[in-house]
Amino acid sequence: MTASTTRRTTAARSRIAAVGAIAVAGTLILTGCGDQTDKASGTPSGAAANSSAPLFSKLPKKVQDAGVIKVGTDATYAPMEFTEGGKIVGVDPDVAAAMAKQLGVQFKFESGTFDTLIGSMQTGRSDLVMSSLTDTKARQEGLDDKGAKTGAGVDFVDYFSSSTGILVKKGNPQGIKTLDDLCGKTVAVQRGTTYEDSAKTQAEKCKTDGKGELKVESFPTDAEAQTRVKAGGAAADLNDSPVAAYIAQTAGGGNDFEAIANPTDAGLFGIAVDKKNTQLRDALKEALDAVIKDGTYKAALDKWNAGSGAVTEAKINAGS
Repeated sequence: MTASTTRRTTAARSRIAAVGAIAVAGTLILTGCGDQTDKASGTPSGAAANSSAPLFSKLPKKVQDAGVIKVGTDATYAPMEFTEGGKIVGVDPDVAAAMAKQLGVQFKFESGTFDTLIGSMQTGRSDLVMSSLTDTKARQEGLDDKGAKTGAGVDFVDYFSSSTGILVKKGNPQGIKTLDDLCGKTVAVQRGTTYEDSAKTQAEKCKTDGKGELKVESFPTDAEAQTRVKAGGAAADLNDSPVAAYIAQTAGGGNDFEAIANPTDAGLFGIAVDKKNTQLRDALKEALDAVIKDGTYKAALDKWNAGSGAVTEAKINAGS
């Protein structure tokens, strides 16, 4: 995605961080510095297409011939997408695998830096972005956090619903329950995410309300933000609710963090597609609707305890 794209303050950022748990434990997984040719999912660069698949004919000819859809992702966000045993796994790869059976081609995930993913897609390095990316009007229109036009924007096929998760140290020593409780404290976030924008918006609210300065610290990866919280340098890390829950459950054997959810501010994750590639966009929507209907979509989410984020139908650009 383009760096610093605006997200609504209440929506989920768009990704999940199991890697966070791994990173905080001492193994920080860094990917590609914007180059999505690192750490691929193991799918071959070319693959035999299944032309008899139900929706194969809906795909662009270029994708049919390649037998592969190239997917840009930031595989440091468990359980949504993360690297395990040299392979990219998680909710997004499993949902994509279900869709692949409908489309008759394989999805090849390649990891890069989150805030470069949309730009890299628009230069042809990937066909789409699937990386817990929140669908916002700003991203649809290619606007930065000040409302200035920085790109052509993208279309989204929305596939998951997530709310804000606040990750705090185990025992919640500072008694954080809501975003307002962060006033006068320091919050850690991943750079280029909608949560960075949310934190800055909350900082302005704290100032207006006279509740003390909220300091925002931004890091290249969410794992680094988690490390800052664990070390006591920040009161909380803002994240997607399923990611925060996963980290709290797994980091340090469940002894490092607690997760606080705010289910009233749910936002949509979308598969980002270049606005000129409407044929691929529409084929993805049909495939998602098909796997929702046949149950394989929900099974993919339930495998990672993310079923609460299931949507009931595929929509295009339904984010706000």
